Amino acid sequence: MHTCLNVDEIVRLIACELIASRARPTAVALASCCKNFEDPVLDALWETQDKLLPLLKSLPSDVWNGSGCTVSAPIVHVSLSLNYLVLESFKRLPTMSEWARFRKYARRIGKLTGFRDAQSPEVLSVLQFYAANEPLFPNLQTLDMWYGENPIQFIPLFLSTRTSTIRIWDFQCDLPIATVASMITAFPTLCPNLQEITLPNLPSDPMVVAAVSGILLTINRNALQCFRVDSPLTEEADRVVYNLPNLRDLSVIIGKGTSLPSAVLPNLTNLVVIYDYDNDVVRMFHGATFGKLVAVSFSPRSEQIGNFLEAFERVALAASVQNTLSEFYLYTERSWNPNYSSLLPFTQLMTLEIQSSCHDGCSSSVDDGVITDLARAMPKLQRLELGDPPCRDIPTGVTIKGLVALAHHCPNLYSLCVHLHVDSLCVPSTIPLVNPGVGPTALQGDCDLSNLEVGKIPLPEDSVATVALTLAHIFPNIEGINCVDENWDKVLDAICNSREIIFRSGEGHPLSAPRSDLSDTSPGATLDPEPTPEGAI
Repeated sequence: MHTCLNVDEIVRLIACELIASRARPTAVALASCCKNFEDPVLDALWETQDKLLPLLKSLPSDVWNGSGCTVSAPIVHVSLSLNYLVLESFKRLPTMSEWARFRKYARRIGKLTGFRDAQSPEVLSVLQFYAANEPLFPNLQTLDMWYGENPIQFIPLFLSTRTSTIRIWDFQCDLPIATVASMITAFPTLCPNLQEITLPNLPSDPMVVAAVSGILLTINRNALQCFRVDSPLTEEADRVVYNLPNLRDLSVIIGKGTSLPSAVLPNLTNLVVIYDYDNDVVRMFHGATFGKLVAVSFSPRSEQIGNFLEAFERVALAASVQNTLSEFYLYTERSWNPNYSSLLPFTQLMTLEIQSSCHDGCSSSVDDGVITDLARAMPKLQRLELGDPPCRDIPTGVTIKGLVALAHHCPNLYSLCVHLHVDSLCVPSTIPLVNPGVGPTALQGDCDLSNLEVGKIPLPEDSVATVALTLAHIFPNIEGINCVDENWDKVLDAICNSREIIFRSGEGHPLSAPRSDLSDTSPGATLDPEPTPEGAI
């Protein structure tokens, strides 16, 4: 054997590469015939697991299927839809040597994710009994449970002092609140150096609030980097969470009457705020330190949103957030008519998503003026969604002029959702054209837009061909249209068919982006139609 295979790092790299390339039989064969490969291959094979069943199957078969036992036979359920097995009970308890074999593999698991198989309390109780003196998974670093099917009270069974990440995406609502709170309270003791904790969909209860707040008061505050918990906090915990030196990701729920301290979070990059009452949530930005804030998301659940964007602009500019912010999200179930001009100073935005309801009547105020101002101010935009998915009753909307402005100023835009006036798309001769490279703001290339959401906007069938030609001319890379009206599907089919025909004819790119004379970037500039050259669309 070559001397380099005596270097553990090299052997482990080979083992990981073999397994990553789906050459598991080769890796297992190496581990079987070469002692140097045994531990590295086993570590790589067992590092990440999404089920407990493979580990349970390391126990002898007669633990589950033996004969001559007084204990009733175990029940094995097979679910074809989820393709997993569920072991309901042991037939007999494992011996100490059998348990040692179990632990040989259990100690190699570093990440439990998904948990696509739910084990019965009987099985988990036996595991808990054997792991009374030491963790079941002593080297587990990440617990990521998506389905919440395993009983919540057994979650501490899986944790160890090395666990740094806990994500539990769903909680059983029928469990006693005291059980949930008790489980949460155990986290800091079992995992004193937590770096990430994600607990969405928590039940609303003072006991849960106290348990969640207790995490912040007892863990290593210098280690915590991500705290995403759907629960209000006590006043003492609020003072802690807004002053964590290494926190990068924060999601909080702000309750009624909460007194928010100024935030000093120099390393925070992502902030999510959910508030249920008419709180002045932006006051957390007063005197705040946000040196690296990249993304903010607000979800107001109050009756009145008011002039939220104006208030956010004032405090965010004072905290110099406009220099780093690239993503802005706001979601409300209410009808809302915001003043989008308050966002114009945030020139680094790449994602702007503001969703409000059209349920009680469309409140969209996005027109060509709004869309053009945003496009000029935010040339880095990649995703733009304003309002609910477009509805039928459009009080105002974007015309072909606004779309051309987006294509002109935002070449990297790939997803768009705004209320549109379809009538303007039915007159392709009004598309302004200029020669490539003319003017200081001429497009350098085609707009990247590939996905357009038109929602419930109706489209007359006799306009399908014209609208397809117009959209393909403005957005030559369009690949998807999210819609309700099937005529929009025909538009997409027409675009794809024309692209395929021209591709097969060997003529290169089927359609080019429109060139608009938008060199006048003053607020009053308009996109007046120019004479259309002969043969142009």
